[in-house]
Amino acid sequence: MIASSKRFVPVVAALGILGLLAACANDSGPKQNVGTVLGGVGGAVAGAQFGKGTGQLVGVAAGTLIGALLGSEVGKSLDKADRTYMDRANQRAFESTPSGSQVSWRNPDSGNAGTVVPQPAYQTRSGEYCREFQQTIQVGGQSQQGYGTACRQPDGSWKVMN
Repeated sequence: MIASSKRFVPVVAALGILGLLAACANDSGPKQNVGTVLGGVGGAVAGAQFGKGTGQLVGVAAGTLIGALLGSEVGKSLDKADRTYMDRANQRAFESTPSGSQVSWRNPDSGNAGTVVPQPAYQTRSGEYCREFQQTIQVGGQSQQGYGTACRQPDGSWKVMN
């Protein structure tokens, strides 16, 4: 019985560390949170393979922290994939899409999608070319609409101003 209860000590330690990490997360998305937890669990399992007694607990703690940090970054990069699809569609819409025409994007991995509809281009007093636009984004089955203005930058790219 004592031998089997010693096996659970690393698991309990890892869960405690993950609980503390989760409490510290304030504006991370669901993908990032899942990545943090899965990375932490994987790191704890890997860390438990090293040392005995107190050394093993140190291995579990270090593995949990390192795994959670790596997992968090992987989760965050998945959220960036959605933004990459959206940014590509925006650039295409602002650069070459006729006013009032819709450009769509979809991330096949997350299922998130959206559309952008640019309006006629105009030139500001400072000489910048800008376009107003309407954007719709669907995340998790929920749709959000927004309006904004994008202006051409000196390098030829378009930057959303508001």
